[in-house]
Amino acid sequence: MAEPLVISSPGALPRRDEQPVCVALGFFDGVHLGHQQVIRQMLAEARQHDSLGVVITFDQHPNTVVAPQRVPPLLQTLSQKLRSLGALGPDAIWLMRFDRALSRLSPEQFVQQLREGLPRLRSVYVGANFRFGHRRAGDVALLQALGQRFGFAVHGLSVLALDGSVISSTRIRQAIATGRLEAAAQMLGRPYALAGRVVRGDGLGRQLGFPTANLDTTGLVLPPRGVYAARCEVDQQAYRAVLNIGTRPTITPHAQTWRVEVHLLDFTGELYDREIEVVVLDKLREEQRFPSLEALRQQIEADVARVRADR
Repeated sequence: MAEPLVISSPGALPRRDEQPVCVALGFFDGVHLGHQQVIRQMLAEARQHDSLGVVITFDQHPNTVVAPQRVPPLLQTLSQKLRSLGALGPDAIWLMRFDRALSRLSPEQFVQQLREGLPRLRSVYVGANFRFGHRRAGDVALLQALGQRFGFAVHGLSVLALDGSVISSTRIRQAIATGRLEAAAQMLGRPYALAGRVVRGDGLGRQLGFPTANLDTTGLVLPPRGVYAARCEVDQQAYRAVLNIGTRPTITPHAQTWRVEVHLLDFTGELYDREIEVVVLDKLREEQRFPSLEALRQQIEADVARVRADR
């Protein structure tokens, strides 16, 4: 998959004879089916009217700045989100820096900034519950009124539902945290995957004969503790994997901090400091405390054999 064009300012847009610009705007955590609907409809208009199709999103959750105590655990790392957005085929992704100055803009000031950056703005697509501006004072109705004033159309798309309930990032977080990964995948429109930068661990997995990559998943929602079958792609090569999420009770029986470790079957090489993405498949078993390291090693061996046998 080609890397999407990610820009930090509208001046870097691939302007083609000053084409009009259609925009999909939102934080888009998870890039779920509802987000995909917003972006695809924007792109359909852009293609129909020979316009540039641009996704505008933010580099961090707004609450990180305005309400740090209420930042939700995210569904994706930033690089994951950018890949998911890029896969939908926009001409560019404008990654806005969400900082204190941006958080203080009134809805009118935010739209004015948008217009200054995109003087040929044709249309803006958002979800029906979109809020913007200082203290989230702006809604779709206000955005539509501002669009009429400044000469661009606004499309607030109705939400999608699954099994009678609205698809939302919040609902997907709840599904993942309670182990309903199939339901999460249905709402995401793809298998659920977690990602993280590989950091150095204590090397115990290597001592046991099953080296693991330790993932830094700070700020992300995680499935329940346990051992999972997984799939991981490194340098365009797919590997089956065993994923452990939990506190490693055999090694650190009183630990409270969760660790995320993945063993890639038949992989040789270094992964330190790289971000890798792990598609989480079936849960193999609960995390448990074993009477000895040898008993733990034998169980890991059985876990690996089970994943290897599952074609």
